[in-house]
Amino acid sequence: MKLNFSLRAMLFCLSALVPSAYAEGSIHDKGSIYVFWGWNRSQYSKSDIHFKGNGYDFTLSDVTAADRQTAVGIDPYFRPDGITLPQTNFKVGYFIADNLALSFGVDHMKYVMDQNQMAKIEGYITGSGNPAFDKTYVKGERIDPSQDGFLKFEHTDGLNHLNLEINRFDELYRFSPDFSISAVTGAGVGILMPRTNVTLFDKKRHDEFHFAGWGTSVKAGIEFNYKRFFTRTEVKYGYIDMPDIRTTESSTDKASQHFTFTELDMVFGYYF
Repeated sequence: MKLNFSLRAMLFCLSALVPSAYAEGSIHDKGSIYVFWGWNRSQYSKSDIHFKGNGYDFTLSDVTAADRQTAVGIDPYFRPDGITLPQTNFKVGYFIADNLALSFGVDHMKYVMDQNQMAKIEGYITGSGNPAFDKTYVKGERIDPSQDGFLKFEHTDGLNHLNLEINRFDELYRFSPDFSISAVTGAGVGILMPRTNVTLFDKKRHDEFHFAGWGTSVKAGIEFNYKRFFTRTEVKYGYIDMPDIRTTESSTDKASQHFTFTELDMVFGYYF
């Protein structure tokens, strides 16, 4: 699912190259409302993660991470008490003008630090409970952060991006009065409310939702409409900055990071 920059740019510019098409009485009229639910896959850039607390202050550089895709199946994707376990998307939108809508919802992504990687480390650690970790690390040193007892770092419940988007809809082709295809482009901004799962040294983890930062994104997609039902595929490219990540039960223990992401969404919805 590698998506290079050229592909992202082409998808984002697609509807800008197509003259706006508007049909009186369409589902994209001012005042229409829509809701959708779906799933996503995500990729993340490398990032520097800064950890600071009582007895330590260090930075891991060029850390790689991936999402965590739940195996596709009836369970849990369509199980009522398990539908929030996969990487999901939920949005409600309102058309403030013909073909122009505001939407609000959450992109429930997941971020998992890759295991068995050699990351750069700089800073100091004292009192970790493991003498092998307690030292001053100079620039250029490397460490496997996933080694036993050092660090486990995940936003798996999840990397929750609550965002407000503005979206433009351009009908590309109408196959029949009931069936059409439209281009969707948009941009959004929002806050990050991750439930971060961190195991750092021998410290107890925080494991609660916490306002950690903000994010912004642009997107492009294709929507297939049948009467008032629709399915939509979107490609989203964005930036996330989280300067206040809770890591342990101590409020003085914090982490910070920022990175870019590419997100592919498949959603299903309905217009009211």
